[in-house]
Amino acid sequence: MKEDQHIEFKQSWRDEYLQYICGFANAQGGTLYIGIDDMGEVCGIKNAHTLLENLPNRINQLMGILADVNLLTKDSKEYISIHINPSSQPISYHGKYYYRTGSTLQEMNGVALRDFLQEKSNTSWDQSIVPEATLDDIDSEAVDYFVHKGIAAQRLDENVTRLSVIEVLRKLKLINKNNQLTMAALLLFGKDIEQWNLMASFRIGRFQQSQANLLFQDNIVCPLIHMPERVLLTLRSRYLVAPIHYEGLQRVEPLEIPEDALREMVCNAIVHKNYLGPHIQMRIWDEHVELWNYGDLPNDYTIERLLQTHESYPRNPLIAQVFYLAGLIENWGRGYEKIHDAFVREHLTQPAFEQTRGGILVTIKREKFIAIQTGKTAEAEETIQKGGKTTQKSTLTSTLTGTLTGTRKSIVDIIQKNPKITISQIATLLNKTPRGIDKHMQKLRELGIIRRVGGDFGGHWEILS
Repeated sequence: MKEDQHIEFKQSWRDEYLQYICGFANAQGGTLYIGIDDMGEVCGIKNAHTLLENLPNRINQLMGILADVNLLTKDSKEYISIHINPSSQPISYHGKYYYRTGSTLQEMNGVALRDFLQEKSNTSWDQSIVPEATLDDIDSEAVDYFVHKGIAAQRLDENVTRLSVIEVLRKLKLINKNNQLTMAALLLFGKDIEQWNLMASFRIGRFQQSQANLLFQDNIVCPLIHMPERVLLTLRSRYLVAPIHYEGLQRVEPLEIPEDALREMVCNAIVHKNYLGPHIQMRIWDEHVELWNYGDLPNDYTIERLLQTHESYPRNPLIAQVFYLAGLIENWGRGYEKIHDAFVREHLTQPAFEQTRGGILVTIKREKFIAIQTGKTAEAEETIQKGGKTTQKSTLTSTLTGTLTGTRKSIVDIIQKNPKITISQIATLLNKTPRGIDKHMQKLRELGIIRRVGGDFGGHWEILS
């Protein structure tokens, strides 16, 4: 007998070997022998009877699976066999997933884990059951906060206030019929989310000149349902500026970045993050803000498609559903359209989105902060009285279409005459390559001058500025 995809030898027991049991369950099943060396020779163990008594319960409590544990003897030497059948459901050990392939054990993460979960049980990572968690791990105040947010957003009925915590969790499909909690329940409403996932916090840092020059930072750790508000409060109090102006007699202090757009971007990062990778990171510089979350786009999705109206494809559907019901996000793939419109309203340059380092990076220019730093605050927040009503005029950017020249001005002129024209047709008219025209149009979208309404077929262009 030798080691293969179904057999593993260990001379003595260590709790870390529970990973092998998890790996066998997620693969084709197998047997872990305790008391046999790497050569397949029985060396025996002294605590065989203790293991025989303790291991079945421990395996069941930690992973929710039944193991066939047997005491064996050879040449008066006792050893243990732990046989595991393949599981029809994905099995995790301390929030991690292992898989036995060949004679090796591998931890699954990233795209491999996502594909495994979908193939194994048509579930996502946030739907996985954490057997060792109990209702004592849930913060009832966080659940109450969600209920009141949902009622205020008119997405929950007021009768929900009469439900107990366990009834709310069951209604949200965050707990199964055996009262076992999902990973989503523990991250959304857990008293200590880092107990279940060390990468679930939101990190913010203030930098100057270089990555090495970190001025100060915050690590926000709280139930995910509280996280958007905590992040926004931290940004307002320590990182971003809020230029003051008056609308009539009312003092108004909006953030330098449109707050509804900023909240949408923060929520997107939380909902779509791959929680098996690094923390969500926000870097604040003098000139710009960078927001990065780990997790590739779904198959067949591109950044360009993401910025248009598209189908909602949440990486963590249970977390996304709770955020939707709480009124924190939309459920129709309209988040990026809302971001775009918020920046257009304030005549600010559109955020730039790119897929990099295994995740999505959003870069936002700090135009109002720069205006304040350069002494142009009065121009940036000029208030004019007209007919007894107060309006705000931003001169941070000129009227963009009036300053366009060359190819980009020609593109705007062509779109004005024919909004349904294609990139290839524009390229033909201007004697340019489609790739070159596409780059110019991408820049026009970033500047908030044009946008695409609808898909490639049947859609049209719209001029915004």
